[in-house]
Amino acid sequence: MLSRMLAVTFDAHDPARLAQFWAGMLGREVVGGAGGALLPGDDTQLGLQFVPSRTTKVGPNRMHLHLTSASDADQQHKVATALGLGGAHLDVGQRPEEGHVVLADPEGNEFCVVESGNGFLAGCGLLGEVACDGTREVGLFWSEALGWPLVWDQDEETAIQSPHGGTKVAWGGPPLAPKTARNRQRFDLAPAGGDQQAEVDRLVALGATRLEVAADGAVVLADPDGNEFSVRGR
Repeated sequence: MLSRMLAVTFDAHDPARLAQFWAGMLGREVVGGAGGALLPGDDTQLGLQFVPSRTTKVGPNRMHLHLTSASDADQQHKVATALGLGGAHLDVGQRPEEGHVVLADPEGNEFCVVESGNGFLAGCGLLGEVACDGTREVGLFWSEALGWPLVWDQDEETAIQSPHGGTKVAWGGPPLAPKTARNRQRFDLAPAGGDQQAEVDRLVALGATRLEVAADGAVVLADPDGNEFSVRGR
């Protein structure tokens, strides 16, 4: 049995507003619910989920999104769209010669609009990558957890991708910044065969750690780098 990725979940002070921002960036419809707001994905593009939380953002997130561009003009259009929707430019020390544009969404979550012609993200779709801080060990863990093959494994950097293609998930290798609080972005999974307990046991055997059972019945675990993630029931 393997887990399937349901979504990347964002803690948000205003889930509806943040969902509308990302819906405008990705051209998706928002599906509302009692627990927040969802931008459903598909076999090749990850879903995004926004849930209410009063936690405060402290330092850079451990993961951020990379959006692709078809041309220089398309990149400029996406940047302008982000600014118009309430995003902002962000200085994280990027050099002037780097082609990507670093931005923040309305709640300060970092993301990049990547230049056209980026070979690594060719064919990955609009949501080209979830770029994460993480070790090679955690990349190997997630490859096994999801059954997604490694598409990059070099110099402690790893990346995986669904067998269907689409969005890549990548880890940049050490050094990692110290983890001082619960991550405000995390993966939300469902067991492909529907047996939540069996899947939790499998993930623990792969190197995850059990943390708690959430109020909605999801089992919260941590991957080998200590990043929280959830396994849903049926």
